[in-house]
Amino acid sequence: MSEPEEPQRSDWEEGGPERLYVVTSGRKKPETRTPLDMITLIVSRMEAGSSMQPELASIVQICDYPLSVAEISAYLHLPVSVITVLLADLLATGHIEARSPAPAKSLPDIELLEAVMHGLQNL
Repeated sequence: MSEPEEPQRSDWEEGGPERLYVVTSGRKKPETRTPLDMITLIVSRMEAGSSMQPELASIVQICDYPLSVAEISAYLHLPVSVITVLLADLLATGHIEARSPAPAKSLPDIELLEAVMHGLQNL
């Protein structure tokens, strides 16, 4: 009997740990302390440079309008931990700006919105 064949592994798996290590230059955390969490909004401040790492350039390009850290992670198919390291690099160079989302206190009251909606429906 022959042994079962092992599935062949490609040299460079898209989500493999080797790629993630290279993308972050081996860093697990940002070098500088950044106030980034999953809902922090990111907006581009400059255009991507031609010498930029592809992942950094992709972040700058897709952030023409505010995107959360979680959305960027989903669009680029990279873990949030990797995105956080890359965003810290972009913040340091001034390519992006981080904004906190609108606080819940500043949003209109739900009851007021429902009353307006019912009033409009009755017209």
